[in-house]
Amino acid sequence: MSCDDCTRSNRSRRAVAEAGYGLPEIEPGMPMPAGTGLTRRAFVSKTAGLALAVYGGAPLVAQAFDEGIANASEAAAASGRVLVSVFLAGGIDSLSVLFPAGEQNYYSLRPTLALGQGTGIQYTGDPRLRWNQAASGLATLHGEGKVSVLPAIGYANSDQSHFTSRHYWEVGATDPTLRTGWLGRFLDYAGTIDNPLQGLCLDTALQPSLATTKVPVATIQAADQYTFSYTGLPSHPLESSIFQEAANLGAAHANSADVGLRTAGKIALNSHELAHSLNPFGYGFKTPVAYPASSDSFPHRLASLAAMIATGLPLKAVSITAPGSYDTHATQAASLNKNLQLTSDSLLAFQRDLEARGVADRVLVHVWSEFGRRVAENGSQGTDHGSAGLGFLIGTQVNGKQLGAYPGLSAGGVNSSGNLNPTADFRAIYASIFEQWFGVDSNRFLPNVAAYERPILLKS
Repeated sequence: MSCDDCTRSNRSRRAVAEAGYGLPEIEPGMPMPAGTGLTRRAFVSKTAGLALAVYGGAPLVAQAFDEGIANASEAAAASGRVLVSVFLAGGIDSLSVLFPAGEQNYYSLRPTLALGQGTGIQYTGDPRLRWNQAASGLATLHGEGKVSVLPAIGYANSDQSHFTSRHYWEVGATDPTLRTGWLGRFLDYAGTIDNPLQGLCLDTALQPSLATTKVPVATIQAADQYTFSYTGLPSHPLESSIFQEAANLGAAHANSADVGLRTAGKIALNSHELAHSLNPFGYGFKTPVAYPASSDSFPHRLASLAAMIATGLPLKAVSITAPGSYDTHATQAASLNKNLQLTSDSLLAFQRDLEARGVADRVLVHVWSEFGRRVAENGSQGTDHGSAGLGFLIGTQVNGKQLGAYPGLSAGGVNSSGNLNPTADFRAIYASIFEQWFGVDSNRFLPNVAAYERPILLKS
């Protein structure tokens, strides 16, 4: 059961990303989401084989984007590094993912939600903790040294509003006035004016962390979201011939003096051209591994992303939202485990896919949520908004070490409000991603970040 604050936050961000639809009312004092005011337009890239909604790219025509994508693809295929940002919406309960079976007061604080001492998978980073069985995919990758765990990440004096805290993570600073995303500012510096794929959101709307001011970024639902066929009927052996003849008839009448014939002819011809321009993804793609079967789009979007990276498309920063909501104020166990299982299994499949394609060394996955949950359960078999949360860095290049200590449930680990104290600041992680993964000075993009010690994220 999600709270009203979480629902309003999601609706507001979606409205911001859809130019012309306006913003829902925002309570006084709440920050405007990054990306507010960005223009949006759609075009088809023949080079990339994708239909895109592009933000901040109004002055350029589709042909310029095609040329920019084609030119950038050569460098990206050789060495271009990609960051994939995976958002766990609602504030995930870290103590249900890595649960402190080795602390007795965990069971007194959570009489109904606590997981059994003999369940789950032992976590090697801290003897007190065990992996929830639903996170077995992450546990597997951690055992291979491909997951670095942040067991208590956040920031001092955490704001427990979904709207505000998520905004801070999205802009990379505890500043309610910022209107650009932390990755958007990086793209304004490192990106180009003619490559919208440099910042890609796999969703129906722009994620604010990618909001730029100078260069275009794009959003699509998945790489193969468009097809050219008649729905509801079985495939026919003459299908391609029929469509070709329709295109030929369209071309014959595209310049007709008759308005009706001219319009119909252009539609037939343009439809045929569109179908070809959306290859290689328009008719699906093959994956070397099996992804979880689900009605949720998350595993399919990850599979399409792996295919896009392997094809050499010039991606730099990609944003995607994990399944479900982790705003678990009531009956937490069932929904959290279901969403966690699908997310964890999908991320495992994505990593295996990248490895099978030989591009895994180019990809770093960053998993985050806007805050954690209270240490004690509430009266509705759920948990309320807390402070320190949980995060992950995934990939063959991470050092696999724990980033920040697990603070524990005894004195010093829990604050006076009953929340875990953060032991790692999200801005320090962002700074290390910029400097160690992308090789750029993080002070260009993150306000007042010089004071934070940079943790080592990657293998030496």
